[in-house]
Amino acid sequence: MTNIKIFQMKHKIGQIDVWWLYDDGGLTLLLPYIINTRRTWSSCKLRVFALANKKNEFDSEQRSMAGLLSKFRIDYSDLKIIPDINRKPLESTKVIFENELQRLKREGDGGDTGVTEIELLSMKDKTNRHLRLRELLLENSKSSTLVVMTLPMPRRNVVSAELYMTWLEVLTKDMPPFLLVRGNQTSVLTFYS
Repeated sequence: MTNIKIFQMKHKIGQIDVWWLYDDGGLTLLLPYIINTRRTWSSCKLRVFALANKKNEFDSEQRSMAGLLSKFRIDYSDLKIIPDINRKPLESTKVIFENELQRLKREGDGGDTGVTEIELLSMKDKTNRHLRLRELLLENSKSSTLVVMTLPMPRRNVVSAELYMTWLEVLTKDMPPFLLVRGNQTSVLTFYS
C-alpha cells in the first residue's frame, strides 16, 4: 500500500531512473520529465540509461544521446550508456527466473505453465537479455525513488503470455516502484532548430 501512496508524498531527495531501451517515440522520456515537474517530485534528480548499439562507438553514442536530451530540453543529472547488455547473466539470476517459472506452475492448475522447452530454447537469447537487464537494474536503480522503463514488447504468436509475464516479473521483482511505458513510435517530443 505504501508504494501506491508514493505519488502523493513529497520527495525531498531521490532519483527517477529512466531506462530508454529503444526509441518508442519519446514517451518513456516524456513521462518522467512531466512527473519531475510536479511539486511532489521536483527535487528528484533524473538519471537516463540507454543501451549502446555498438561497443566501439560508445563515446559518440553518449554525445549523441546527450545532444538529443538537450534538444528536447530534458534536464537530467546523469546519463549512462550501457555497453554490455548482451553479456551472459549470472547463474543466480537464472535461478530467479527458473523459480518464477516454477511458481507460475504451482499457482496455475499444477500442470503445464504454457511455456514449453522448445519456446525456452528458441527464446534463450531474449531471456538472457532480460535477465542481464535485471542485473543492470539492480546494480544501478535499486535505491531509486521511481524507475521508468520502456516496456519490452513481445512478438505476437512467437512468445507465450506466460513467458512474457515471467520476464516482466523478473525485471521488476524487489525493485522500487516501476513504471513500464510503451509508446507507439509516434514522436511525442519536439524541438525547434
